Amino acid sequence: MSPRIQPVQPPFPEFAAKVFERLMPPGVPPLTLFTTLAHDERLFSRFMAGGLLDKGNLTMRQREIVIHRITARCKSEYEWGVHMALFADRVGFTPAQRRALLHGAANDVAWSDPVERALIAYCDELNDACEVSDAHWSALRAHLGEPAMLEVTMLCGYYRMVSYMTNALKLRPEPYASRF
Repeated sequence: MSPRIQPVQPPFPEFAAKVFERLMPPGVPPLTLFTTLAHDERLFSRFMAGGLLDKGNLTMRQREIVIHRITARCKSEYEWGVHMALFADRVGFTPAQRRALLHGAANDVAWSDPVERALIAYCDELNDACEVSDAHWSALRAHLGEPAMLEVTMLCGYYRMVSYMTNALKLRPEPYASRF
């Protein structure tokens, strides 16, 4: 499988090189998604401005549950694999939780925390129906404040868009990424 748009090769445009220097650890090449977006400064900058990987209203573990669940439901092996490789150990996902994020349901035995179960149910419904029932909203709202509810919803939408991009562009998984 070849990507539909070839990534920009080094030397990178200055606008992208500055971001890559800031984001990527020394010696690690920038993600193919980033180098593909580097074809257009406007799109690149808008995409980078939309990221929500900073310290926000959710714990890193909650954020990663949302990202993993949405990218799994959208069949974005590229993005799911990058996040699994870079964050799964850091947030303490067990092997059973890693499988459940890909194949399980909110009531999977891998999940005992009610907040995590509510997050998964919320993500699933929002992704599948593009809306959330009062029941799922209330179940998650019982644990999270309004800013966190906004952030969960934005994360779902952002990573659905990322999944659209990686799938439509047919990006190959990064060499270090986990696979479905």
